[in-house]
Amino acid sequence: MNLPTRLSNLGAAILDVLFPARCLLCNERTAAGADILFCPSCGGRLTIIQPPLCPCCGRLLPDSAASHLCGACLRQRPAFSKARALFIYDKFSAPLIHDFKYRGRTTGRRTFNALLRRSSVRQELKTPDLIIPVPLHHKRLRQRGFNQALTLARSLFPEDKRIIRTNLLVRRRWTTPQASLNGHERRKNLRNAFITAHAARVKGKNILLIDDVFTTGSTLNECAATLRHNGAHDIEALTLARVLE
Repeated sequence: MNLPTRLSNLGAAILDVLFPARCLLCNERTAAGADILFCPSCGGRLTIIQPPLCPCCGRLLPDSAASHLCGACLRQRPAFSKARALFIYDKFSAPLIHDFKYRGRTTGRRTFNALLRRSSVRQELKTPDLIIPVPLHHKRLRQRGFNQALTLARSLFPEDKRIIRTNLLVRRRWTTPQASLNGHERRKNLRNAFITAHAARVKGKNILLIDDVFTTGSTLNECAATLRHNGAHDIEALTLARVLE
């Protein structure tokens, strides 16, 4: 073992003693150097999304079924061509999402990246020309201090930062927080909420939208519709979690 490697290993060992890795959910110590920061107990509680799924919106289907379009997508196809999520949003994953979204806790970034690398989601999505985080209204951005979708995009795709764009899709008006609304209210709340700032830059492009949670898909659908109206070739979406319906 050469000297640089020894020094690197020594530095990692010292950091592990001073700042031990801890589970993102229960704060118990985890294995040193682990990419996924969950203890064995909590890791088993996180429900990773797997087929069968609706090939369009990613809705989970009964285990006995083959993948097929869900009823909602058969009735009306969304503006995006495909949406995928890494895990289920439930009582176990909710604290992780809330810490990341509202408190700016970024210690989970390495874990999110590792979960994406280990899943089949990356292979299911096209190689994008542009990655666009779902934008916040400027007032909410000032209140929160950061856009969690942008932080997530940079965490999931650290090698693609050059194609992450925050100036192409703009939330032009203040909207009621979606969490307090039902499906119909969510769609109405977001109607015409977004604009494309530079239409020529999205024309003909394959775009990947990034957000934290897929609930009804209203936000992603409105973003995708805006981009498609301005000439985007194809829009797919990726979220950390998805709410079971």
